[in-house]
Amino acid sequence: MRSPRLIVISLFMVLAIGLTACAPGVLPTLSAAGGLLQSQASQANAVSAAPAPVAASPAQSVVAGDLQSALEKVYEQVNPSVVSIRVRVNTADQLQQMLPDLPNLPNMPNLPNTPNSPDTPQYAAAQGSGFVWDKQGHIVTNNHVVDGSDQIYVTFFDGTTLAAKLVGHDPDSDLAVVQIEDTNKVELRPILVGDSAKAKVGQFVVAIGNPFGLENTMTFGIVSAIGRSIPASGESNALLGGRPSYTIPDVIQTDAPVNPGNSGGVLLDLDGNLLGVPSQIESPVRASAGVGFAIPSAIVKQVVPELIENGKFEHAWIGISGGTLAPELADAMGLPATQRGALVSEVTAGSPAEKAGLVGSTKDATINGQPIKVGGDVIVGIAGQPVNEFDDLVAYLAREGKVGDTVDLKVIRDGKDTTVSLTFAARPEAKEQAAQAPAEKPQQQAPTEKQQQAPAGVWLGIRGTTLTAGLAQAMDLAADQKGVLVVNVTDGSPAEKAGLRGSSKSATVDGQEVMVGGDVITAANGEKIESMEQLVKTVGSKKADDTLELTILRDGKEVQVSATLAERPSSVQ
Repeated sequence: MRSPRLIVISLFMVLAIGLTACAPGVLPTLSAAGGLLQSQASQANAVSAAPAPVAASPAQSVVAGDLQSALEKVYEQVNPSVVSIRVRVNTADQLQQMLPDLPNLPNMPNLPNTPNSPDTPQYAAAQGSGFVWDKQGHIVTNNHVVDGSDQIYVTFFDGTTLAAKLVGHDPDSDLAVVQIEDTNKVELRPILVGDSAKAKVGQFVVAIGNPFGLENTMTFGIVSAIGRSIPASGESNALLGGRPSYTIPDVIQTDAPVNPGNSGGVLLDLDGNLLGVPSQIESPVRASAGVGFAIPSAIVKQVVPELIENGKFEHAWIGISGGTLAPELADAMGLPATQRGALVSEVTAGSPAEKAGLVGSTKDATINGQPIKVGGDVIVGIAGQPVNEFDDLVAYLAREGKVGDTVDLKVIRDGKDTTVSLTFAARPEAKEQAAQAPAEKPQQQAPTEKQQQAPAGVWLGIRGTTLTAGLAQAMDLAADQKGVLVVNVTDGSPAEKAGLRGSSKSATVDGQEVMVGGDVITAANGEKIESMEQLVKTVGSKKADDTLELTILRDGKEVQVSATLAERPSSVQ
């Protein structure tokens, strides 16, 4: 019979453990969550540029004649660089981080203390792998191996165990660096870092780590896919209202057995060069099912030096959410079904995308019986490189994006090609990003009144709200500006045919997340429009085929738009 203390730890671990390549601990799971860049529609592989053919390396040539000898050589060369990492996690602190608004729980029946009881701290042990980065004692591992730990110990191949401290970590690439406190007590053999861009499907690879705590274990297999994308943060965090989820691109998939405890270890080519860092597995039983994922060395080389130098890594950030342009979406937007690209669904307020003038989806359409937003910009190129799907944007940012760099985006807007110049900013911290991210709501609620639309009969085809001082200021308009803010434009409606634009940016007004940035209707047929009720009355007084001459404010400038009214379709409620 387990003690009450063990039951407490077990209860916590149910929340924390999932399908990962790490030993028990507070670790992430592989999920279908997207990222921000936060992909909402694409689970496809990111497309990687194929490198030019290269001659086989000496080790690869040896494989055909003496595979066993090659594997033995790799193990002998690299095993001294791989370490075992054990950490102690205060489960109370970890649970409080995952649920920051949760008050201290009362003691549960038959249990001496709950995990976040201040009287009796509860601890859980977690284990993973790592590898030596340099002669200064820096050890690289996964962020989820050491996240939330208050004690870290590193065990080397010869059995030497030393305490270590956390130097830097980056949840969005799932990488972390720790440093041993006494470099004189062990021989440090830094890993040789290879080029993950040269990885080929079918290439032989080996993984070395500590699966299930079995130290110095090597497994063998092939690269089974390249260009995968995996979520950077755990499913438990997402389910429990934690930090936003981002994706890690260009991930290497392998069938070399990777199990809990392998996280933070090494995936190598047969020359003993690092191709990737095993991070997650896909498995129904928390054991190898032949599908493991390794963070590519290209990302490791970019992130680790910054973690050592600054303790954190600043990711280049655009500030959009969206997905890959599917044929159904393209058709709904009047584009060829073969058109490829990344559809912009929403633009984050204050982001580089907003400053560059990118436009989010502002029109309503029904696809396969489901309502969906369409009509936003379709990004088809970045810095001269093609964008065929949303993950291509993520991959470019991870491989080449630098904070402060300016790039040209090739964009399809309203069916026409245009170029947008955008300057990358640093990705906001988790709390700041959560506050900025557009809320997913079926329709916007203005601070003072609900949206309205015209009653059955004559149809303009918008959802809007009376412009308030707060909304006006959020759009850099005068606080006393009057009119109706267009929130949504229905696909195929008179408003859509007239070119009216809905809101595509999020902002916080009076503590509430709202959508802003759309056209502001200020007059109809020469008469001032100061409220949604007034616009509804004006439209309702007309008949089908009547023309409504609208005066609007678009991006702060006055524009005239002519809309021909129609009968409301029976399918539109």
